[in-house]
Amino acid sequence: MSLLFSPLHLPSPRGGLSLPNRIVVAPMCQYSAQNGEASDWHLMHWGNLFNSGAAMFTIEATAVLPEGRITPSCLGLWDDRTEAALTDKLQRARQLAPPLAVCIQLAHAGRKASSALPWQGGQLLPASQGGWETFGPSALPQLPSEAPPTELTLAQMAQVREAFVAAAQRAARIGIEAVEIHSAHGYLLHEFLSPIANQRLDAYGGSFENRIRFPLEVFAAVRAAFDGVLGLRVSASDWVEGGWDVAQSAEFAKQLKALGCDFIHVSSGGVSPQQKIALGAGYQVPMARAVRAASGMATTAVGLITDATQAEAVLQAGDADLIALARAFLYEPRWGWHAAAALGGEVVANPVYWRCLPREAQAVFGKVSIGGR
Repeated sequence: MSLLFSPLHLPSPRGGLSLPNRIVVAPMCQYSAQNGEASDWHLMHWGNLFNSGAAMFTIEATAVLPEGRITPSCLGLWDDRTEAALTDKLQRARQLAPPLAVCIQLAHAGRKASSALPWQGGQLLPASQGGWETFGPSALPQLPSEAPPTELTLAQMAQVREAFVAAAQRAARIGIEAVEIHSAHGYLLHEFLSPIANQRLDAYGGSFENRIRFPLEVFAAVRAAFDGVLGLRVSASDWVEGGWDVAQSAEFAKQLKALGCDFIHVSSGGVSPQQKIALGAGYQVPMARAVRAASGMATTAVGLITDATQAEAVLQAGDADLIALARAFLYEPRWGWHAAAALGGEVVANPVYWRCLPREAQAVFGKVSIGGR
């Protein structure tokens, strides 16, 4: 039996989630929100990928504070207005697809906030173009040419921590089953982890123990308030000499597990323009393997995993427990169906689609039948 199409149970204080397969739709920013509110684009996007054959869908990086958005068009969950919009679109999308688990990635962009849309250059926006004050662990800019962010005070850090908690509680009210805390890709929590972005002189900077302190505090606070499945996404390497690395990620993961972390999603990079990433098929899988081996935690591998046999090989090798795909699902929204056909697996599909399968893939939806006269 294909491991990609075998079930997996993710634990949680509430009892956990039983996933029918190991395929996850990774969080993908859509840059289509209006003042943080989910839009009709999200309804279309979610409804489409809820019918993908994946076991779990992850809502894009969702800002816990307005200033934590990457761009002015990023999704948010920081007040009743943004909660209502997300609730509406999510409930409607779920009515259009078979049941599946929904995860939300909660985020604060830190010094990488206030950016233009990617197709408008993606650079730091000045106030004259709709930008806003950015914050980081230290007053160090992402790019040397940029104005530095404001160094967070201890009081402001407490506000950020409580914003993560409040957003997780809103997610629970909406009926979202899992939360992924974004601590990767150069955004705020990753900035605290990395000595490249964190040069504080207090208890939150300097040593490894100090640099992981705030991310662990945020995680522990969310864990105390949210009893669903809770995980974290980490950039396992900065790809810069002297930066955050796999060994530190592995130790960080062990401490997260001790605090009640249910899964870890292993990515890399994003904190420095000096990064030298060795791109290639499955290039982040060895990092996932190392973090999984050290922590014993359910681990998600992601990054240039594009076809079913490749995904299956990662699982068969014991390198990860879940496979996440992002751009592959944008290019092929029925990726899970094609993977099932290739590996002899099954997925659940809306009956509206039952008649679509080609002859060689008739078993993908299991024992279903349609009639007519």
